[in-house]
Order: sequence, then structure tokens, then C-alpha cells
Amino acid sequence: MNPYLAVTLGGVALMAALAVQFAARRYVAWIYWVTVTMVAVFGTMAADAAHIVLGIPYTVTSAAFAIALAALFVVWYRSEGTLSIHSINTRRCEFFYWATVMATFALGTATGDMTANTLRLGYLASGVMFALLFAVPLIGGRLLRWNGVFSFWFAYVLTRPLGASFADWFGMPPVAGGLGINRAIVSGVLTAFIVALVAYLSLRRNDIQSEVAAD
Repeated sequence: MNPYLAVTLGGVALMAALAVQFAARRYVAWIYWVTVTMVAVFGTMAADAAHIVLGIPYTVTSAAFAIALAALFVVWYRSEGTLSIHSINTRRCEFFYWATVMATFALGTATGDMTANTLRLGYLASGVMFALLFAVPLIGGRLLRWNGVFSFWFAYVLTRPLGASFADWFGMPPVAGGLGINRAIVSGVLTAFIVALVAYLSLRRNDIQSEVAAD
């Protein structure tokens, strides 16, 4: 598909998902995760378009998205006094949250592509590296008593390059360092997996904390 058309369609779908999310008066699993998915898709498109269409190196886009994410964290913290997702109870807080999520996906995409292509680690090696890094906040939070909010965002930022590296490894042709599985199959399997998990959460509702637990 023409990249300009793809980004436009992705942007329209993202705006529609955000409109539904902001209109919801409470957390609804399928609305939230549809929005996350569209943010992921559009954030990925933004990072890819910056490199493929505009020709900006991955090192530059990675640095730019990292600066943007850091700026969002600073402004959010100065405005609200916390970066905890349990404090998101106003429209302003929710705006900060979704802007931050967008930046994490864009940064993750650019960083994953940078390690796989620019640094020539390849997709599998990049995926393994990010998987090891993904364990750092778990160890830090459990054993070293790191701040929970810091550990959460540390892990959240890594979810995108971790997932993208393995997805690219499955979908890219062997000549590019992948397994050559049809991308439609990879996308279909991952979509089905997401739908199954969201359906489970919608039925079990074990992703909803009580007010006492959240406090």
C-alpha cells in the first residue's frame, strides 16, 4: 500500500479508537486494548515512515523519539506529581498516558530496527537481547525494591522492540535474517492471540484492581 495512504488510514483508525476510549466512563477491556493496538500500529508507522519515506537514519529517529518520551515524562510528572497509571482519573492524565504510549511504540520500533539493521545484530539476536533487558525491571523490582512506577515504564518501553524483533524474525525473508513465514500468517496468529487474551480479561475481569488494592 502507498505509505502516505497507509499512514492516513492508520491515523484515522487511531483517532476513532481514541475517541471511543475517551468517551468511555470506565475501563472496558476491549476498548482499551483496541486503542493500544491502534496506537501500536500508528506508532510503528510513524517510526517506519521517518526512515523509509524521509530517509532519516534509525539512530537519529531513536534519539529523537527517546528525547520526546523523556520530555513527556517530565511534563507529565511536573503537571500531576506522579507517573503512576493508577492515578489516571482525569482527561489530562489520560492524554499524557496515550501520548506517552505512542512515544514508547515509536521509540521501540526505531530502536529494534536500529539494533537489527544499523548495528547488524539481526532480528533474533535483537529479540534475545531485549528479552534479557526485559528481565531487568522484574529483577530490580522483586529483589532490589526498585520503584514500581519506574519498573513499569522500564518494562513497557521494552515491550515494543522485544515483540517487533521476534515478529520480524518470523516474517522477514531468510535473505534478511528471518524465517520467511508469510507476514499475513504472523499477523493473523498474533491478532488471534490478542483477541483470545482480551476475551479472557473481559470474562474474568482479573485485570481490574479494587480501589483498596490500587491505593
